[in-house]
Amino acid sequence: MLSEDTGRKVAAAFGELSEAFEATRRKNLTEAAEEMLRPMLQEWLDNNLPQIVEKLVREEIERIARG
Repeated sequence: MLSEDTGRKVAAAFGELSEAFEATRRKNLTEAAEEMLRPMLQEWLDNNLPQIVEKLVREEIERIARG
């Protein structure tokens, strides 16, 4: 019922629509992952960052004092 040219154009349009939906879905999945990971990362940083920084600063002070 449709010409080949019209069929290709319709298929291409649906392909673009499908890609747009897929991109939106990936973006939403990425945003959801970020929302889930943010509190876990914040907790880890709150629990570990001060000790890491303190250790690195102490090591640097010792290195300078020896130098």
